[in-house]
Formats: sequence, structure tokens, C-alpha cells
Amino acid sequence: MNALAGSQVLLERADIRAGMSVLDVGCGPGRVSIPTAVVLGPSGRLVALDVQAAMIGKLEERVAALAIDNVETILGAAGEGRVPEDTFDRAFLVTVLGEIVDQVAALKEIYGALKPGGILSVTEVLPDPHYQSRRRVRRLAESVGFRFDELIGPGYAFTMNFVKPVS
Repeated sequence: MNALAGSQVLLERADIRAGMSVLDVGCGPGRVSIPTAVVLGPSGRLVALDVQAAMIGKLEERVAALAIDNVETILGAAGEGRVPEDTFDRAFLVTVLGEIVDQVAALKEIYGALKPGGILSVTEVLPDPHYQSRRRVRRLAESVGFRFDELIGPGYAFTMNFVKPVS
């Protein structure tokens, strides 16, 4: 799994660099959030959103234990309007899209949260019970205004990157 969808692979696929502002939707306990925050460095910012208080709590414990100070957590569901608009260079949805009740609302919120030219990086991996096909991911993302950029990896463990058009 790490070779196909490990955190370092996902950071490379999304072209995460120091100083960026990144949104991790459905962050869980921080499998992607923690390595992202480290790469972003002190001039970068990571906002981690999750609907489960226990996951936010675990992430906050890990962040504190590692003395990482560029992470902000938000307890809530994607699509509820809890993230600021035109703020992020990148957004992650890693094996979480299928768990979101209102996928269109969530993707609209992420679209609004990204800066023009920002990238949404969606990763899906089988045998995740909530796995979303490449066709479905692309259809949903394009339905809210994203422009398809690239597909990386095989159908059972892929990342699709989408761009918020500049104008």
C-alpha cells in the first residue's frame, strides 16, 4: 500500500512544497496530515477537517507530541462551510470521498476554499469499502467546476488531480 498510496507518494503526487497552505479533508488521525505539515514547514499551514471528534483528538495528540505548530483542526463535515474561501494551494481527499454524505456540497466547499490554480488531489484505494471509481471521481469534480489535470496509478490505487481554473 505504501508504494501506491503512502503519505510520501501522495505528497509527491500533489506537489506539496514548503510554505503552502493545505487542506486535508477527512484527515483521520493524521496519516497524511502529519507528513504534510512537516514538509510545509514553519511558513506553511495545514488545516485538517474531520467529522469524527475522536480522529481530531488523535491528530491533535500526535501534533502536540511532535511539537508541530502549523496545524489547525476543524471538527465538522465537508460541505458545512467551515473552511475559509480562497485560502488553500492544495486540498487532499484520501480514501474519504465515498464516506461523505453530500459529495457535491463537499466538493463545492473545497472548490471555494482553493485559490485559483489550486489543486484538489483525490486518492482512492481498493479494498476500501467506500471506494469511488475514476469515472465517478472525475464526474463529481468536474460537476462543481474543477478541471481534470492528471491521473496517476492503476485503477485499484489511483490519484486524480484537479485544478481550480484561474478564471
